[in-house]
Amino acid sequence: MKKEKNLMFHSITPADGVVIAVIIAVMYLLISLNIDNPIYKSNIVISLNTKYLPAYALFSFLRMLAAYILSLVFTLIYGYVASQNKKAEKIMLPLLDILQSIPVLSFLPAVVLGLVAIFPHSSLGVELSSIILIFTGQVWNMTFSFYHSLTTIPRDLDEVASTFKLNKWQKFKKLQLPFSAIGLVWNSMMSWAGGWFFLMACEMFTLKDNDFRLPGLGSYLQTAAFQGDTKALLHGLITMIILIVLIDQLLWRPIIAWSDKFKVELTGGGDAPESVVLYIIRRSVLIETLSNKVTRPMIRYIDEFLNKLFSPRGTPEYEIGMNQCSKARRDALKKWVYNVLGIAAILLFAYGAFRAAEMLLKLSGGELTQLFPSALASLVRVIVAQIIALLWTVPIGVAVGLNKKLANILQPIIQIVASIPATALFPVLLIALLKFAGGLNIASVALMLLGTQWYILFNVIAGAMSIPEDLKEAAANLGLKGFKKWKTLILPAIFPSILTGLVTATGGSWNATIVSEYIGFGGEHMKTLGLGALIAQSTDIGNYPMLLASTLVMIIIVVGTNRFIWKKLFRFSEERFRLDI
Repeated sequence: MKKEKNLMFHSITPADGVVIAVIIAVMYLLISLNIDNPIYKSNIVISLNTKYLPAYALFSFLRMLAAYILSLVFTLIYGYVASQNKKAEKIMLPLLDILQSIPVLSFLPAVVLGLVAIFPHSSLGVELSSIILIFTGQVWNMTFSFYHSLTTIPRDLDEVASTFKLNKWQKFKKLQLPFSAIGLVWNSMMSWAGGWFFLMACEMFTLKDNDFRLPGLGSYLQTAAFQGDTKALLHGLITMIILIVLIDQLLWRPIIAWSDKFKVELTGGGDAPESVVLYIIRRSVLIETLSNKVTRPMIRYIDEFLNKLFSPRGTPEYEIGMNQCSKARRDALKKWVYNVLGIAAILLFAYGAFRAAEMLLKLSGGELTQLFPSALASLVRVIVAQIIALLWTVPIGVAVGLNKKLANILQPIIQIVASIPATALFPVLLIALLKFAGGLNIASVALMLLGTQWYILFNVIAGAMSIPEDLKEAAANLGLKGFKKWKTLILPAIFPSILTGLVTATGGSWNATIVSEYIGFGGEHMKTLGLGALIAQSTDIGNYPMLLASTLVMIIIVVGTNRFIWKKLFRFSEERFRLDI
């Protein structure tokens, strides 16, 4: 069997330094558009009156939905191109790896100031900033999951697609997307939970002397927490839980029940996931009429268009769409455009990198000495949180994934609990823990755990649900039980999912350091030693050199971990635990 190289976590190369420099340059260029005096001044007042909660909930839901649609489109395009184009893969995966290591709040000044400069006289820039920041909290685990699914499609299924001469669109529609559906659905659910986690930071934030805020549940909860109004905080939490339950029942449960048909197995499963909403949809005459008259014709038209677009060269469908100019002229023009754009981009990025370096040189010796102990303290908290998460998520996730009756009961509960943002519960946790020694340190680990353990759990559930029924039956016929069953079937089958969950959970934990190590509560700010505290405080007071330096340190730590630890484990996973039926 030919071994396939996974480039997701390749060895560190000079290209990684170039990618990091480009990202830092872009961040600086966006900030420099309006670094000191944004024209737009927010005059929105967040009222804690409960009558505004339904409207706030609707605004937050719409931002989450817009961010998720953007995340899904990005996932399908980016993950597909990276898995199918080896040359692009060498650039796209390191870039994705580095982007997911940049904490959300480090994006915040660059994105907000840049968009406010573009839309200076309205709140549109702040609205777009909020959606983009929620997007950065949702998209990475979805993209990694989709890419991993496409690279682990069984070879015999790939060969069948080749035998039937499916074009790229047909193969994507009939094989690649269905094969990745279960993992994509569960990671989509986790992305929504991740979006709720950062909603408070994305709807209300301070940059130096500028206060930006948007009406929504996140800003309501943050206002209640900062004012120490526990009653309003409770009302906001109840509203969010109601909204999460509705989303789970009306959206995720029907999708989970629908996606069960995409399991790769040779024998039929037992109890399939059920959904009352899906049952009603399938039997509704009104929905069926709408589908027959509107949805299906539109999908058929798009399908025919894409079939023609991706038909192999030489076919009539391809020739219809051919440009009349010669291939040589097109290639020459394309090369010229790429060269011009490339040179312009290099000059722009070089300028941004140079100015960013100038900004870093403004740091004093005392500020630089804070970086190492802060990074070490955050690293210890991240490791502790991941160990605790693994101890309980693997057994529970396997139990839920292998028992569909149990999944029908626990999945809604898990989805609801996972979607409740730990940042909203954090003030209550602080009140309970601050009386103990090291209370903020313990609370910080607890917040990381509450916010990121679900990445591992959802991936383990998806991995366990994807185990083919015929392999389960074979294990039962061989009398495999207990430790032998775990060693022979369960752990090899879910190992890739555990790794995917750990990678995203670790990145999420580093993101969580920012909201767990520097907290505003009761009109005061509390902090503990950590890299996240440096980033959050630098954002709050507008210390952009320290923000840039601490963000760079966090990127280096996360990327280094991915390269030297996750890289080897992913290669081992692909070589030893690939499912070829």
